[in-house]
Formats: sequence, structure tokens, C-alpha cells
Amino acid sequence: MKRNQIGILATVIVVVIIVAGYFVLHKSSNNKTPTQTTSTSSRPVSDAIVITKSSSKYGNYLAEPNGTPLYNYGADSKGVSRCTGSCLSIWPAYQDKTSTTNLPNYVGTIKRTDNGEIQYTYNGLPLYTYVGDSQGGTPTGNGVNGFKLAVPLSINQSQSNSTSSSSNSSGY
Repeated sequence: MKRNQIGILATVIVVVIIVAGYFVLHKSSNNKTPTQTTSTSSRPVSDAIVITKSSSKYGNYLAEPNGTPLYNYGADSKGVSRCTGSCLSIWPAYQDKTSTTNLPNYVGTIKRTDNGEIQYTYNGLPLYTYVGDSQGGTPTGNGVNGFKLAVPLSINQSQSNSTSSSSNSSGY
């Protein structure tokens, strides 16, 4: 009888160790803070909302987590979207699909005045996608109709933005 009890106890201990190990490893791999490497040109953004992609043609630019490029509109100003109506059919607003809390640095939201929906911003400027781009594909809308790829702030821009509230950086 004691052998059965010892065998059961050993099995329970092994199962507890395996389950505890799984939860420790699973928790630590899912809750890792994205690594923010620093270079002299720009600070990468990595988040569930906005990521940084790079290409030899365009350099670093912002994208949705699925790789779809993000753009800024030259007619916009910080906190204000001027792309409305038919403009939005070609340049859809990158809108809140999850939560607007715990956003990464320089990512914020605005409430659109035309439809009341929440739109993401980077450094205060509204973000858009382009219907001509494929998911995760090459940016094809850069320079079209006043839209340019949204780019991560350079280290110098982010430092000046944190020390001066009057910085007039356009984000691109």
C-alpha cells in the first residue's frame, strides 16, 4: 500500500513541477516588454498597436502589427484629422480596435469629429492606412495625395519633444 502512495505522491510532485514550470515560462514569454534598441537614426516602436518596419527604399516606417504601412496626411495637424468623406474611402483611419489604455510612447488617440470614432495618432498626428497596400506588403501610398509614411521619431526629436512642448515636429 505504501508503494502506491509513494508512487502517487511522486506523480503529483512531477505534475506540479511541470505545471508550475509551464506557467512561469508562459507568463514570462508573453509579458516581456518589447526591446527598444537605440540607434542614432530612430527609436524603433514595437507594440501591439504600432510596430516599426524597415526597407532599403523607405528606411524605418510605422506599420500595423500585421505589417500594413501607416501614413500621415500633410493637411492634418496635431490632434486634428482633415481626411474625411471620400478621402477616408482611400485612406482609412487607423482606428482603435482594442484598448486606448497603456499606449506606448508617442501613440495616442483622437475622437474624430466626422464620425465620433477613435483614431490612433503618433506624436499627435492621425494615422491612416492606404487601400492600395496589401497586408504586410510594400508601401505604395508614400507621396500620394499629400500622404507620407509615418516614421518613428528620431532620438533627437523625442528628446526635444520631452524637453519642449512647442516642438513642431510633423512626425515625418
